[in-house]
Formats: sequence, structure tokens, C-alpha cells
Amino acid sequence: MPRWKALSGALFRVLAVWLVSSLTLLLLAGLLPDFRLQSPGGDSLTRTAVTAALGAGAFGLLSALVWPVLVRALLLVPALVLGLLVFFLNGSLLLLALDLIPEGRGQAAPETAVIVAAVMSAASSATSAFLAVRNDEAYHRRLVRLAGRRRGRRAGPARGPATPGTVFLQLDGVGHDLLCEAVQGEQPLMPTVARWAGAGHRLTPWRTDWSSQTGASQLAILHGSNEDVPAFRWYEKDTRTVVVSNRPSSAAALQRRAIERTGDGGLLAYDGASRGNLFSGGADQVALVMSVAARRGRYNRSRAGYFAYFSDPANATRTAVSFVAEVVREIVQSLRTRFRRELPRVARGGLYPVIRAFATVVERDVVVAAVIGDLLAGRTAIYADLVAYDEVAHHSGPAHRDALQVLRSLDRAIALIARAARHAPRPYRIVLLSDHGQSHGPTFLERYGLSLGDLVRAGCGLPVPRRAGRTPSGAEAREAARAALHRPEEAAGQHPEPASSQPLVLASGNLGLVSFPDVPGRITREELDRRHPALLSTLANHPGIGFLLVRSAVHGPVVLGPAGAEHHLDTGRLIGADPLAPFGDGAADAVRRTDRFPHAADVMVNSACDPKTGAVHAFEEQIGSHGGLGGAQSRPFLLWPAELTPPAPGGETLTGAEQVHRVLRRWLGETEGPQLPLGPPVDELRRGVRPPEGFPSPYPAAQDKSR
Repeated sequence: MPRWKALSGALFRVLAVWLVSSLTLLLLAGLLPDFRLQSPGGDSLTRTAVTAALGAGAFGLLSALVWPVLVRALLLVPALVLGLLVFFLNGSLLLLALDLIPEGRGQAAPETAVIVAAVMSAASSATSAFLAVRNDEAYHRRLVRLAGRRRGRRAGPARGPATPGTVFLQLDGVGHDLLCEAVQGEQPLMPTVARWAGAGHRLTPWRTDWSSQTGASQLAILHGSNEDVPAFRWYEKDTRTVVVSNRPSSAAALQRRAIERTGDGGLLAYDGASRGNLFSGGADQVALVMSVAARRGRYNRSRAGYFAYFSDPANATRTAVSFVAEVVREIVQSLRTRFRRELPRVARGGLYPVIRAFATVVERDVVVAAVIGDLLAGRTAIYADLVAYDEVAHHSGPAHRDALQVLRSLDRAIALIARAARHAPRPYRIVLLSDHGQSHGPTFLERYGLSLGDLVRAGCGLPVPRRAGRTPSGAEAREAARAALHRPEEAAGQHPEPASSQPLVLASGNLGLVSFPDVPGRITREELDRRHPALLSTLANHPGIGFLLVRSAVHGPVVLGPAGAEHHLDTGRLIGADPLAPFGDGAADAVRRTDRFPHAADVMVNSACDPKTGAVHAFEEQIGSHGGLGGAQSRPFLLWPAELTPPAPGGETLTGAEQVHRVLRRWLGETEGPQLPLGPPVDELRRGVRPPEGFPSPYPAAQDKSR
């Protein structure tokens, strides 16, 4: 585009936004009693209009010049605090703009200034977006600016528009069966995904490992290995620490171990971007990634996404309003479930409404804006995690109306990303996937009146508290919010150093882990029977427990079930009914694999599962849970463009997240075939750079280094 045409277009957009802002200011002055744009004696309509134009211009300049500086400074304080300060800061800028109007014609009460500033930001943002959509290059620049890409991308290999990029969008916790229901009917719950599933994409389930949770699944998907990840949280006797997958220090250690094990940087090591994930995948561009959140210094970009998004005052205002609305929505929905006496249910008070709003609004908005910026920067591989559904389903239930509403918002986010991809400098393929599903059911504590820890203590002959304690939720968004708040990891609600003579019981959904810290290495079944003769029978015969995994000095790994049932995993020998039969095909292989992990717990406990309904009993306070075997939690999905090769030959079901990693790497190497349609051509971000056609992929299928 000629320079004069680009400049004239930009000038037109500035004048149009200024006009709309001035008219908005005039309208608000007529509606709000504590806001005026006239002198005390009154002014003519022309004079009032000039005053409105001056006020709108001053506010626009201050927003453009001062707001990014304020946001940059406020990154030193918690991100959630920034969200709460948005209204105050925007109102302060408006008051300052009114003070700049000559002769004191602009006046507003402080509380009125907050309202006026919010409305003006929304009006100017809507006008700018409307005008930008009509100009591809302007739309491109605006979305890049929203994602904070003014610095451009770092120098790297040239890429041609004919070489497709790939976007992997992880819908955290959305199971295969739930997605099938969400895309059916004349008015599907997720219309965008329904269109894809009906034409152009293919849908298939895959089977998780025994540990069906984000830590294990995403580590393997991004880094090729989840070896020695037995659960979401577990105790390591050699280091005497509790590892929790979504703590920054633990995530960093798990990522480092995976890289050392595979010798590979990760799925995103070449020109990749990681957004909202627990792990980086080797990406150079990261935002809201837990494994780098603990770093401090100029090279830490884990929080860059907050500045990228909130540097636009309209974004900050819109997200802050949505944040408050989501908190109110959660409170109303929680009260409604209590008034209707819906069962099962869990407590949803305390900080949960804020944590939910962070996951469903703040994190979603920041991640989507970052992905759009990556698309317009032309990155080769992008992986983003949208955790909103998973967080709500934990507390409301996987198929509850509250959780299904979140699926609608996720569908809109997917549609926005797909539209932005049409303006990218290269074609993109969008792959949707999940890391696990969710299984429903009342908690173990609600159903049986005691926690797993109480049951273990009773089996060991130890005193049991009269009032059972509640285990903290293991939702992924909780630690993300803690990191955003700059809260240290050693905080209330975490597990203290266990007493050497006491069993340590941890929970990961409906998977429980029992460790005896005073016994080095893995305690044997024979030693357990000698120390605590009633423990294993107490656990195995409890109606809320499906099976136990222990290691025998004589028979190796043994699965115990009710009524003396046993399954010897090394030989396949069965005594009584097979305890693993209710958990479907592949259960024995999944349990056998976990048994060989160095940090498997002394006793691994899986809750019972109703084979007809798929209901399980979480050992945490979650009525929608995942982490073990049973129900929908072990059946996530893959939705991929039809031009890519099928995940497995003959329609076989992928087993384990490591196989998913190999499939995704293979897809990154498949560069031929029809792609998402491109919009009108746009320049690369850095003017004058025209990459050659057909740049080769760094992931040829014949050179797959994954395990």
C-alpha cells in the first residue's frame, strides 16, 4: 500500500474515533447529573461541542501515552490488583483530561468519572475495531497491538506464505463424549466446533495414562515424556518434598527432567509460542506459563501477556467489567444450587469466585490475545491452554448448566482465533484437543462421611479426628492465580513436612497416594502387613474404593480389590474377580506402567467407579474430577483438519499422552494439502521482509526424534 494512502487511512480512523468519543461525551453530559461540559452560566451548543472535542482528545492522548506506562509500572504488583484498579485509573485519566479544558468547563464527580471513562473506552474501542475490520492491514496492526507485538518478532529463518503454521488449542477438561453432545442438534452448544466437526475436521477420542490430569498429559504432549509423573501431586522420599504439578518450581523441575530424558527441547522448540500452559514446550515466546513463572529478571517473559493485553485501556476496562460480572454470576449460581438443594455439591465460597473469574475471564482474554498476536506474527507452532471449563466443572459438575455456559464462551474464543487466522501472513491449521475429561460424582467425604486420610489412619490404628478435614482443590487455575498475585508457594493450605512415623496421604482427583516417609524406597506388601495388618484390607474392602496398587516382594506389582480379589500384573494371575475389570480395556497396562515409576507411592488408591454411569468419588472437594481411572476423565479428544493424516492407522485409539506428542510432531511436518483460506495478502510485521515461497518444515516425518 502506498505510504500516502496508509497515512490518510490512519488519519481518517483517528478522526472518526475522536468524533465518536466527542459525541459519547456530549451524550453522557446530558444524561449524568454530576457531569457537565459547560460553564456555570451556560454555553452555546457549538461551544459545548468544542469542549467535548477537547475533552475527548485529551482523554485519548492520555490513554495512549500514560496508560501503557501505568500498566508497565503496575506489573510490579499482582495482576489481579491491576484488574481491580482499572476503573480507578481510567477515571483518574478522565478527571485529568477535564482539568486540561480551558476555563474549567469540564467537571465530574469522581464516581461519575469512572462511569464516563468506561463508556468512552468501550465506544472508542468499538469504533476503532469496526473501521479496522474494513482494512486488512489496519485490522492486522490492531490485533498485533492488542497482543503487544509492537517490538516485532526476533530475527529468524524466513518463511513463505505457502508454508502452513499450526495452532493447537487445548480445551482443558473437555472429554470426548461431552464434546460430541456439544456439537449435536440444530442449535449446538458450540456452533463453531460443530461446523468444523461436520465438515473439514475429524474427531476421535484418545486414552490417557492412569494419571489423567494436566500435569502428566501436557508434559508428555509438549515434551514427549511423562515418565515418573504418578499423579497431580506426590511425595518424593529421596528429596522429602511434595511435588505439585501446577506449582512454578515443580513445573520447572518436571520440564527439566523431561528434557533430560528425551534429549529434545519440545514440541514448540522451533519458532513456537506457549500460552497459558503449565510447560513451555521449548517455545521461545511464552506468556502465562507456569514452568517459567518462578523466574525473575529481564529474561522472564511469563507475565508479558498481562502487559500486552492490559496496555490497551479498552481491553482493561472490558476485562475488568467481565471479571466483576463473572464474580457476581458465580455467587448467584452458587446460591441457586443451594436454594434448589442440588446434589452433589461442594462449597463454593471464599476465594473461589475470584479464582473462577480469573480463569474464565482474565486468563482467557490474555491467552486469546496472545494467540492472535502469534498468528499475525506468523509463528510456526502455537500451543495454548484454555482452562475455563475445567475450573468451573470441578465445582459445578461436568454436565451442569454452569459449566456448559463456559463451553459457549470457549466456542466464541475459538471463532475469534479462526477469524484472525485469515489475516495472518501464512495459512494456519487449527487443531483442537483436550488433556483429559472429567468424571462426575459426589466426593468421597460427602458420600461416606470421612476422608481418605481418615480411612488410612483408621486402618493403621491411629486416632481419627472427629471432624474430617477438607482437602484443597487441585484445579489448574488456582496456582495460576497465585502466581499472578505474586504469592509465594509456601502458603496456607499446602502440605507440611510429614512426621516420619505418620502416613502421608495425598489426593489427585479420585486417585489417592499413601506414603510412609520413615521407610526408604517403596515399602512392600509384606512389610505393610507386618506393620499395619488391617490397612490393606480396610482400604480394599471399602465400598468407595475400586482397587489398590502395592508391590509385593514375592509377586511384584499386585492390584487388590474387595473380597480378597487380586490381579498379579507381572503374570496376569487372578484371584477372585478382576479388580480392574470395571475400568475398561487398557487399565492393567496403565497401572503396570505407573508401578515402574521411581516415585510411585507405597499404596496407590483408585476410587470406585459405577460402570453404568461412570460416577467416581474424588478424594478432593470436587464433584467433577480427574486424576485416576473411571468414567469420562480418561477419554479426551482430538479434532484435527481432514487434510492431515489420521492419528493412528485403522482407526485405532491412541493410548497415552506420549503417543499424542508423536502425532502432533508428525502433523507439524505435513505441509501439503488445502489449508485455512487466507484473507487478502498482508505484509510481514517487519516492513520489507518477503520470505521465499515454500520454506521447508523443521519437522520432517522421517526425522521424528520423539520417544
